[in-house]
Amino acid sequence: MSVNSPAALRFVVSPLRSQARFTWPSPRRLRPILLPAATAAALLAVWQLVVAGLAIPAVILPPPGAVAGELWHSLPLLVANAVPTTRDTLLAFGIATLLGVGIAVVLAYSPLLRDTLYPNLIAFQLVPKVALAPLFVVWLGVGSVSHVAFAAFVSFFPILISTALGLASVEPSALRLCRALTASEWQCFVAVRFPFALPAIFSGMKVAMTMATIGVIIAEFISSKAGLGYYVLFASSRMETANVFAALFMLCAVGVALFGAVALAEALVRRAYGRR
Repeated sequence: MSVNSPAALRFVVSPLRSQARFTWPSPRRLRPILLPAATAAALLAVWQLVVAGLAIPAVILPPPGAVAGELWHSLPLLVANAVPTTRDTLLAFGIATLLGVGIAVVLAYSPLLRDTLYPNLIAFQLVPKVALAPLFVVWLGVGSVSHVAFAAFVSFFPILISTALGLASVEPSALRLCRALTASEWQCFVAVRFPFALPAIFSGMKVAMTMATIGVIIAEFISSKAGLGYYVLFASSRMETANVFAALFMLCAVGVALFGAVALAEALVRRAYGRR
């Protein structure tokens, strides 16, 4: 059979077509996307029906259509205010992660410091954080520094608790095996303790990301000249309720994106360590 004959071409191309054939994702894989989207659509429909049926004034509860129109109209301004909020949230989250993981590692390797500091940290966590927000303004002034410091202060504790729990939950047999192989404490930490603690660490990081966002918004409520918190406060002072909801939707989008970034980082790190 000649190489250029139609039969030969079909013999070569048909396997390629079978490999490149598109297959639809299974319903099980689409469920995590379809169910939340359907729930959100149902809530928006109920919101629209309630506002229309009860004739609620727009200044109290605007319909979703008005919020969507305001979101589209004010999108450039909302994006401009989302930039400092996102930046401060990321900085606070980074500082909280370093502090939480670092302190947890020190407490895990020093029983004396753990017995000394851990009860005090628990007691300090019970103090209402919102009541301390004005003090950060007094200490650090009006601006991004006080926002980042307050948000890091609010969000580092979940990482500390989760990391300490993860480091303490390592299989003792794995540590005994490392020591039997004459591994140093650093080698045991890198090869055993840290990989075993990854799920707990990232669980704390996910909680900390949401709390860092909340901390930045609270700080912007108290003292700010830009940011989504400032935008919400300014719009509410002018009774522009649709603008407030538009800013809240933008804040939700930012929060979901940051939470998704942490989840993606967890998947990449776990894959690098060979853990699914």
